[in-house]
Amino acid sequence: MKLKSIILLALLHSGLHLAQAQQSNLNHKDSLNYVLNQYYELNLKVFQQNSILEDIDNIFDLFTDDFTYVHPKYGGIYTREDLYNGYKRNQENGGYDGSVIDIKIENIIYGLNAITVSKRFISKEDGKVIRGDAQMALFEFKNGKIYKITEYW
Repeated sequence: MKLKSIILLALLHSGLHLAQAQQSNLNHKDSLNYVLNQYYELNLKVFQQNSILEDIDNIFDLFTDDFTYVHPKYGGIYTREDLYNGYKRNQENGGYDGSVIDIKIENIIYGLNAITVSKRFISKEDGKVIRGDAQMALFEFKNGKIYKITEYW
């Protein structure tokens, strides 16, 4: 009888730890997903013709102080400051004209403090909606903020 009680308690204890681990993982995944969605929503806002500097600042609030952006096809590695200045320059030069009307996330793979995304930019050109090519990006997180973005397109 004593052995059955010990086994039952051990199973119950492991079941509780498993349930807590799954709940903890789910909450962590949800929080990373929230930051990812904020990133894309805020970028979409910046891409509009009437965006303001505060819209750019809101994106950068999602980043760690030591954030880096890596895009080998378009110049390599950018510091947080480099990327911020690029956003400002594009905004000042009219590069954000509202032609991007949506960013469609097609697939997400979650990892430990990382998310890989397959996405497409949806644009409007000459009154027609254009689906851009699929693009892949890896987001790495530290302390609930985006630490690094690596683009693979």
